Amino acid sequence: MNKPKLLVIINNFPPDLAGGAAVFGDMCQGLAERGFDVSVRCAYPYYPEWRDKSGKNGFKIWRYLDNQVAVERYGLFIPRNTNSLIGRLLHEASFLLSLLRSVGKGRQYDVVMAYCPAVSCLAFGVINKLVWRKPLWLNVQDLAAEAAGASGLVRSNWLGSVLKGIQRWLFNRADVWSTISPIMAEQLAPMRRRSQPLLMLPNWLNNSLSNNIAKARGETSQKPKQAHAVPRLLYAGNIGKKQNLLSLLSTLQKTEASFIFKIHGSGAQASVIEDWITTTADTRFVFGPFLDEAGFAEQLQWSDYFIISETEDGGASFMPSKLIPGISSGTPILAICDASGPLGREVEAWSLGPRLGWSQLSELTAILSPESSGSKNYLTWSENALSRSQDYTRDRVIAQFHAALSSLNTGALPNSDY
Repeated sequence: MNKPKLLVIINNFPPDLAGGAAVFGDMCQGLAERGFDVSVRCAYPYYPEWRDKSGKNGFKIWRYLDNQVAVERYGLFIPRNTNSLIGRLLHEASFLLSLLRSVGKGRQYDVVMAYCPAVSCLAFGVINKLVWRKPLWLNVQDLAAEAAGASGLVRSNWLGSVLKGIQRWLFNRADVWSTISPIMAEQLAPMRRRSQPLLMLPNWLNNSLSNNIAKARGETSQKPKQAHAVPRLLYAGNIGKKQNLLSLLSTLQKTEASFIFKIHGSGAQASVIEDWITTTADTRFVFGPFLDEAGFAEQLQWSDYFIISETEDGGASFMPSKLIPGISSGTPILAICDASGPLGREVEAWSLGPRLGWSQLSELTAILSPESSGSKNYLTWSENALSRSQDYTRDRVIAQFHAALSSLNTGALPNSDY
């Protein structure tokens, strides 16, 4: 019996770790283990450093087999200034043009899955559908048009409206939609024009990172954490405008609170943060490089609070994938974000840690006090984090993907709606 052939179109894929790449690779591997013939078309590794990490980025298509997954990497333009709208548009356009070289091979696949916020991936998936009439699954990790506005790339209201209209048109060419948080599903539902099934399938903790976190926690793997007398804060991941880290650091620097704040990451604003820490010479702040999975797990175990920050009005469209390893380590989340966004609602609904809006940063001093760190609240946050992490397990979510894709492969739409 021939295996059903799945084509996944995505921009970030391992060895990239940020931007959900590790989870996307894990999904492809999990579906291959469950009987799908999985092929991936992706970019050369570049994220979040925004530099070619392979030394091969160019016109040539790089093909290889990663365990059971056939990978094809396509060259693209990598802008030096990632805060430039022109640079980002060229980035997306170059990847789409590069992908289009393979559109003639679309007949062989039974189902195509395109990931958004990469508009280039979505546009290619739509073109492939128009040419070959193959069912298209849209996986929405973020809303590209909204994210462009939140990050400051798009400042014009009319241009933002145009981009949202294009995004909506592309979305509605897909037969099935999925997304990763309830609030994102609520935002997507009114956009549908053909009553497409809309599935809520969260990201999860990929196998290798799960193993590294368990190793770092050792015998305490099932026990809640206890905070240190001098609070230990950790930020790890992509450093861009959406995180607004500079405002957070500046506020903390003005306080007399005792803490150690480690920032590990890379991205468009990483050099700005590193220069700020060097210039202020405040020993409470430490900057380090982007962490591999083992290093990330060790630093999560070291920390008392895992910091996740989002600009005002910038958290309404996405759920940070870094939340999952944070809570899986039992580390309370210190979220600086809107209460109404996916992150804010998740942290408050499950009491995963303190959440502050940007106008409430004066409350940080109280949160970081020895009295707060030694309170029952801290123990409860850590217990709740460990409990909630069980809802983001790999096998359960991949099994849901497998069932829905199997239905789509037979011509039947999945019948669940978030």
